[in-house]
Amino acid sequence: MGDEYTAPASSAKPAQASGGKGVALRIDILTVLPEMFVGPFDVSILRRARDAGLVDIRVHDLRDWAHDRHRTTDDYAYGGGGGMVMKPEPVFEAVEALLDLPPTHASEPRRAPCPVLMMTPQGRRFDDAMARSLAAESRLVILCGHYEGFDERIREHLATHEVSVGDFVMTGGEIPAMVVTDAVARLRPGVVGLEGATQTDSFATGLLEHPHFTRPADFRGWTVPELLTGGNHGAVDRWRRQEALRRTLERRPDLLETARLDAEQRAWLDTWLAEASGAGDTMP
Repeated sequence: MGDEYTAPASSAKPAQASGGKGVALRIDILTVLPEMFVGPFDVSILRRARDAGLVDIRVHDLRDWAHDRHRTTDDYAYGGGGGMVMKPEPVFEAVEALLDLPPTHASEPRRAPCPVLMMTPQGRRFDDAMARSLAAESRLVILCGHYEGFDERIREHLATHEVSVGDFVMTGGEIPAMVVTDAVARLRPGVVGLEGATQTDSFATGLLEHPHFTRPADFRGWTVPELLTGGNHGAVDRWRRQEALRRTLERRPDLLETARLDAEQRAWLDTWLAEASGAGDTMP
């Protein structure tokens, strides 16, 4: 069924992770284009995480749950107009099969026991907070849309989350599903090698990350800030916190409305804003 990640619906329980990391996060992706997923999860960090049993990513061909010999998953929209719509039957039946659920019905509605993400430009914008919330789950199902989107009954009675990766429209939900899978999987314990590394990423504290430098200290006349080479870890930490705040103010001031700032950072920010106001500028 589908490509190399696809597993029979009977393998419904999340796998045990190796190395004492607990239960692996299982992600089931439903798509009409499973071949698009060959490659992105086979390299680098996600490949190592899959090999270690930290994440279990399975891609399923939605057409395997279609009812006709043409394996049709879309149909014309009621009311006319251009474009096709993803049919409810294969989507409902696929999710129910993967999660080992009896069929839900209007007379007996039932919500999925784990997040079922519908990728749609009409959804809530995907962000770090959503990624961290989803990473705390043990099972996710992701639905990749096409055409004019999903039959409304999928949104109302099957999906638990509507997710958008930005204010734009793509040709399908596959690449957005890859984005969500990557962002969520890397937050699972053990996936990123350095413990606690994801806690300093951009957006983790509400700020963009500070600048980074590596060797050589002098590259074509551009030098590394002297403070970073002096070995004073306290001063380095203070510089990084200050530069993260400065960079956020310059590039994404909207993030400061909800960022978690300590007293020193708030003092820096107040000083910069006062200086900018006095100079008729908006940047520190």
